[in-house]
Amino acid sequence: MAIKNSIKIYLENGYYHIYNRGVNKQPIFYDEQDYAVFLSYLKTYLCPKNEKELQARLADPLTNYKEKDQILRILRLNNFSSEIALLAYCLMPNHFHLLLKQKSLNSIDSFMNSLCVRYSMFINKKYERVGPLYQSVYKAVLIESDEQLLYTTGYIHRNPFSKNLASKDHLFHGWLSQPSSLPEYLEQRKTEWVHPKEILSYFSKTNPGLSYQNFIEQANDYSPISRLMID
Repeated sequence: MAIKNSIKIYLENGYYHIYNRGVNKQPIFYDEQDYAVFLSYLKTYLCPKNEKELQARLADPLTNYKEKDQILRILRLNNFSSEIALLAYCLMPNHFHLLLKQKSLNSIDSFMNSLCVRYSMFINKKYERVGPLYQSVYKAVLIESDEQLLYTTGYIHRNPFSKNLASKDHLFHGWLSQPSSLPEYLEQRKTEWVHPKEILSYFSKTNPGLSYQNFIEQANDYSPISRLMID
């Protein structure tokens, strides 16, 4: 029997809940540096690559060898800024959640392979470990309605919180304790490679009762997206 959500249906311009966790449910993030490195990889892959500027720096006689080596590594890396939009994310100690929109048929598969392999190599080298980091191949679940899209962002952002989340203080503590895109959704931070605008267009900026914050504070029933959720 196939593992839940391991069989993927890829569509052009499709929205997907992406997730994976550590082998035997073990951690994939051990300290703050690990979170920072994973986020830096997201930034590198999802921000536009200014190749003209990078080539100019490479040709500059004032650029030292260490800087040139770093530039060459950046130039060799894949870039998905024109193919992938990251709408939401949350990183937990032993798993991660991403909400992605892809432009082309196989954009997500290429992106996730690059991200997961690179991060796995970093962790194995840092902690002198061998073997797979993840439980299995990443899961990608097609989102089929606006309702599912909205509830998936709520599910992702509520991951660090208890089921009794009911106040702004809990929200504030939650996004400080675990890296997520919630600050972008609460308009407390702007990040070039995170795109909350499409989701926030469904909510009010002037009516607290119809705000995104109220939505995730009040949403306790995730039955509309049960098939999209991690086991």
